[in-house]
Amino acid sequence: MLTIALFLPLMAKTAEAADPGTSLGPGATGDVWQGALTRKDAAARLRLDLHPGTYVAGKLQRPGTGLVLDLVREDDSHLRRLVDEDGVRDTFQFLVPQDAAFLKIHALDGRAEQGAPFKVAITQNLLPGEDVLQETPEEQLLSPTLQRVAGKLGDDRETGTFWDEMASRGTPLIEPVDDKTSIVTFLYRGAKTGVRILGAPSADHDPMTRLGETDIWYRSYELPNDTRLSYRLAPDVPEVPGTFWERRVAILATAQADPLNLDPWPAESIDRFSRKSVLKLPDAPELPFTEKRDGKAGTVRDMAFTSDTLGNTRPVSLYTPAKFDPSDPETVLLVLFDGEAYQSDVSVPVILDNMQADGVIPQTVAILIANPDLETRGRELPGNEPFADVIARELVPFAARELKVSVPPERTALAGSSYGGLASTRLALAYPEIFGNVISMSGSYWWSPEGTPPERAEYMANKVAAAERAGIRFFLTAGLFETGRAGRLDILNTNRHLRTVLDAKGYEVTLREYAGAHDYLIWQGALSDGLIALFGN
Repeated sequence: MLTIALFLPLMAKTAEAADPGTSLGPGATGDVWQGALTRKDAAARLRLDLHPGTYVAGKLQRPGTGLVLDLVREDDSHLRRLVDEDGVRDTFQFLVPQDAAFLKIHALDGRAEQGAPFKVAITQNLLPGEDVLQETPEEQLLSPTLQRVAGKLGDDRETGTFWDEMASRGTPLIEPVDDKTSIVTFLYRGAKTGVRILGAPSADHDPMTRLGETDIWYRSYELPNDTRLSYRLAPDVPEVPGTFWERRVAILATAQADPLNLDPWPAESIDRFSRKSVLKLPDAPELPFTEKRDGKAGTVRDMAFTSDTLGNTRPVSLYTPAKFDPSDPETVLLVLFDGEAYQSDVSVPVILDNMQADGVIPQTVAILIANPDLETRGRELPGNEPFADVIARELVPFAARELKVSVPPERTALAGSSYGGLASTRLALAYPEIFGNVISMSGSYWWSPEGTPPERAEYMANKVAAAERAGIRFFLTAGLFETGRAGRLDILNTNRHLRTVLDAKGYEVTLREYAGAHDYLIWQGALSDGLIALFGN
């Protein structure tokens, strides 16, 4: 039997896990629900006494990994995963579906510790407002197909035929311009107030435009034919009060895979809100190492690393290949940040297995370093010196001993994406006697410490320019769509500038640009490209 404590305004009570009297009512916020799982296979449920369409945002607090938060129906069937088991992203946003009955906390595969505590805090609980058509831009009809449909706006059979064709061929609609570019049109059917594209080629949450009074919502771009990106569509995003960030993340309440896209990613995701959709144009580079193959796989060993200096504990995963030989002098050591994402969104063990099976890189072992949570990630990776010292002086030597390898700096690589790319560069520059190579994927070189003068805003480029050259090799990547608003630093241009500064200082540096965005779909290929560039056979 499971006992939980429920906290509602001005009262608290204890209830069984599925007690229908234990509920989240209209407007309730704060720490509304807490308890502990009495068994590894237990579950706790909080009834939703909310009007369909209510916007709910909150946070699940739980120690470590293993616990997940789901939306379920009365019969306990799954509706939506709100918080995954990786222990990093703990916030959630959703609109209450018509058939939602409970919030459910449970452990996947019994991975949580017995007695695992949890607490759910609700930050926003808002009744649905009126359906008001959101303002959309005047959009030029680039698509020849939509131009044809627009010429027959009064004919419902024309729009029906159009949607039948889209369902058959899949979306987005791709129409070649020449051998280098195509018109790509994102489409959605039947939204009430509007649709936004999460992962659009503009690097923003672009709104779609409605075609006349039809049920067709669209947005077109002219893109290079080597484009690859993942995206989600967010219909009828709620307009919520609050800070800029609270309004912006409300898009996650409805963001989901494109219902007519035929290439979901990851295909095995538990629901449409957990999946993305893939756009791949004809000349997009292949990803030959990402699919799991038959054959003997390497070994991944999970452990927890506690740092007294940092005052936290994080998961660390150690990968060794099949037929591992600790005495191989050609062994490469890969140290990768955001280790939880590089086993869920991207399977680095599979990529390394395949690359070594194909003989394109030498024997490679890896240390995948996860984050305790998102807030800690944002504090540690960009510029936290104690964190850098702990990684270099404590965690990596500890993991290398566990792996039973001793790898020189010229065969050791730091790697990461976004803040992880920035961290890889700054740690290598601080400890070149340990790390001799960097694979930085969409590194956040726009970042600078608070209080940095505007003329020195490109903090890392200035740091490289001011320091003596070290014996480090760099492989940098950036997406052509990773641009910013006018007058603001962005990822593409700060990576280009950093490449120029590194080159001027005499570093061995490569910058590879992809027709893509800030996207794990791109980074899974960029990682293998970097390993081949630095260590390839």
